[in-house]
Amino acid sequence: MGRTYLVEEGIGQYLSELSTAVKPYVTGLLIGQCSPQRDYVIRAVRTPPKDQHEEQNSPPKLASLDEEWITTHASQVSRMLPGGLLVLGVFMIASPELAKDGQNALRKLIFSVEKSLTKRRLWKPAEEEVSDRAALQICSATKKVVCRTYDVQDPKSSAKPADWKYQSALSASWLALGCTVNVNIHIPLLATSPNHDLEKNTKNGLNRWSKQIEDSVFLINGQVKDDDTELLEGQKKSRGNTQSSTQFSDVKVLTQLCQGSSHRSTATVQVCSGSINLRGAVKCRAYIHNNRPRVKEAIQALKRDIINTLSDRCEILFEDLILNEGPQKKSFEREYHVLPQRLFVPVPGSSVMLSDYKFGDEAAGEIQERFVELLDQAVQAEEIHTAEGISTVDICPVPDNLEDTQQTQLTKATLLLKLQQNMGVVVAAAVAILASIFSFNYFSD
Repeated sequence: MGRTYLVEEGIGQYLSELSTAVKPYVTGLLIGQCSPQRDYVIRAVRTPPKDQHEEQNSPPKLASLDEEWITTHASQVSRMLPGGLLVLGVFMIASPELAKDGQNALRKLIFSVEKSLTKRRLWKPAEEEVSDRAALQICSATKKVVCRTYDVQDPKSSAKPADWKYQSALSASWLALGCTVNVNIHIPLLATSPNHDLEKNTKNGLNRWSKQIEDSVFLINGQVKDDDTELLEGQKKSRGNTQSSTQFSDVKVLTQLCQGSSHRSTATVQVCSGSINLRGAVKCRAYIHNNRPRVKEAIQALKRDIINTLSDRCEILFEDLILNEGPQKKSFEREYHVLPQRLFVPVPGSSVMLSDYKFGDEAAGEIQERFVELLDQAVQAEEIHTAEGISTVDICPVPDNLEDTQQTQLTKATLLLKLQQNMGVVVAAAVAILASIFSFNYFSD
């Protein structure tokens, strides 16, 4: 028996409008949430035209599909999805003469998109997690819908049939979880690190930090709940109101500042020539469909949003630096940058909000253009809710003539500081409660 996709009714109208396009085919992404029993689709988003002449001059063969353009679009869209939402698959609306090759093209796109998204993630999917992705094909002439799935964990996976069912008010039936996470990540730059690769070192540091998040304790509305407990347990009286209002759970994240006795580790002395510090408070949010969700599923969605939002904004920062300063920058003078702030925009007719990031000098018009281009969604300026305050980036130079004696002093000081941090867990826990402005600092010795 194949999977069932419950689809927001408005998506049918959206796909119908796309099928009237002049071009011989249209591709796009399906956005929603997986669950063990069924998947929920709340958005379908067309692939943006590569240029203004693309629609009129599109070649008539599916072999000409720009795979890189489509996977890049998927990567950009994935940044805009809060916890719990993901790219569930791809769709194609094609003329009858192209329908024959449609499934082969969709299969190729599904695996390319998943490979691109997996490469950016700092977390690994759970063993029991759903790995099927949808390939939706619609004939522009007959409007016939064919939905199949492929297991993206199996490169040799063959197509399996799936049910595609429209449902009204699907987008309103969601539960929201939110939290603020205080971040204080110290990433040393080894003296042996070639050219002080900031992006690579930052990603390595975030990888270590993400494991801390995975091992954290999450309090939902002030309580620790068993993984298999229903998220709505104790709130059943309000379940009937979920169609008109959003049920929101406030979550506190308790991060372990040191490993338990079962994970013993030894101190390592490393010669460093600088460090990267990530500090501040990040706003995180996740959504779970209101169909008897378990605590485990909700916490997993929120964990991934915490990890993704910090990783994504660092990635956006480095992309911006490359655009403005070039990829081969040799030396780093002291500079200050503004980190992208997180903002949220509601999905039309839904309790779900999508996410995006803006730099301080970006106007509302630029954000609106980005939503139209990437999500095919018109956004009013008053609908843009900025979640965080101004953040800064401080990049300090690394001297080329660091003396050996200075380096030895640095190593001893770093080790001493590390020992003090390990011994001062209680003090550190109190400090971690304090809110601070999220910043990215690159310090030299």
